[in-house]
Amino acid sequence: MSIDIDALTSAARLAMDRAYCPYSKFTVGAALLTKNGKVITGGNVENASYGGTICAERSAVTRAVAEGYREFQAVAVCATPAEPTAPCGLCRQFLIEFGDMKVIMMSSTSNKRIEMQLSQLLPLLELGTTINLNNKFSITLDELMINFFIPEIPYKVVTRRKDYT
Repeated sequence: MSIDIDALTSAARLAMDRAYCPYSKFTVGAALLTKNGKVITGGNVENASYGGTICAERSAVTRAVAEGYREFQAVAVCATPAEPTAPCGLCRQFLIEFGDMKVIMMSSTSNKRIEMQLSQLLPLLELGTTINLNNKFSITLDELMINFFIPEIPYKVVTRRKDYT
């Protein structure tokens, strides 16, 4: 399915207008294109407790997931600066959880636009069921979840050389 870049960026621009940013005034809108062609938008939502702030990209993804979507073709991100703004690191990781996709970054105040694959924004990306922590050791997602949710089970770190308990 082809991507209508103009329609997607227009949706991101509209989502930006709905963002809630009373503190920074840095408004961002995102439009996520599902594999079957539906566009789902989100805007950033700030909170006085900064850790409670959610970026536009994550807002769009959580909305899409809540509606039952898990596969995406592209995301357009529109922000207030004159230069296109790339998704933050957390949003990049949040997006790549659902696979590689086209990222369109644009400015709301100029015609500048950058297009690239999400994987290009995460050059040392590792997908799959193993989390690699700075090549020092790896842990499978199952081991991580067991340790997180069932703390009485001993945690085991699996390395390439040996195991530590």
